[in-house]
Amino acid sequence: MKSDTRTDARPARVLVVERLSKSFGGLKAVDDVSLEVFEGEILALVGDNGAGKSTLVKAIAGAQPPDSGQILIDGVARQLNTPRDASVAGIGCLHQGLGLVDTLNVPENVFLGRELTTKLMNCIPQLDQTKMRERTIELLSGFGISLPRLNDPVVGLSGGQRQTVAISRLLLQDVRLIIMDEPMAALGVEEGRRVLDLVRTMSQRGISVIVITHNLEHVFQLADRIAVMKNGRLVGLVNAQATTRYDVVRLITLGKSDQGN
Repeated sequence: MKSDTRTDARPARVLVVERLSKSFGGLKAVDDVSLEVFEGEILALVGDNGAGKSTLVKAIAGAQPPDSGQILIDGVARQLNTPRDASVAGIGCLHQGLGLVDTLNVPENVFLGRELTTKLMNCIPQLDQTKMRERTIELLSGFGISLPRLNDPVVGLSGGQRQTVAISRLLLQDVRLIIMDEPMAALGVEEGRRVLDLVRTMSQRGISVIVITHNLEHVFQLADRIAVMKNGRLVGLVNAQATTRYDVVRLITLGKSDQGN
């Protein structure tokens, strides 16, 4: 999607956030934020610690319902009071902890909470390991992902491979938007590149992605637009191809750029 200049008609709006606010006691963590995310768009969400990024995406992901404002998915207003509400609406969230169970293998983690079952001798329920493995291979290959030893516990996988398994679990559902919190943190250069490639592939398949990251190099490699938050407010929303690292840093630190944003 990086090559799409969006000079003509834009894709459909998957997410619209309208005047969203969230406070904790006297602290306004998110203050009257409005933004939109288009189909297949990669939106980087940046800002210093405490800028409000995590609170904003938690509201979108149903983890912390906002005090005011509304969230629309595909043009329909949604009450996202729980992560399950967000999942039903087509929103998946990849946290830094990933949420994998180390003792389970790849298909079991991909289908965690949505296990496929069969009946032994038509009466004893058990996991359908064969179907879950086949469906996992189909899912991974569809996104150009290759993982060794699918039947081994994921505790033996590398950081990038574990990241891929967690992403695959989100892709199993009918996801429209994926939120990723520092997806390349603690990954080596090669594994980070593979995760970047996977994000690009999801974008090409029409899945929208919001990426929270402090790494501006990744931001400019990956994002179509960059949303900058400071002190709970959205202080800038810029096209990645039409701005510079200098201006983004000024937005992060000062809340304005040389263009007066």
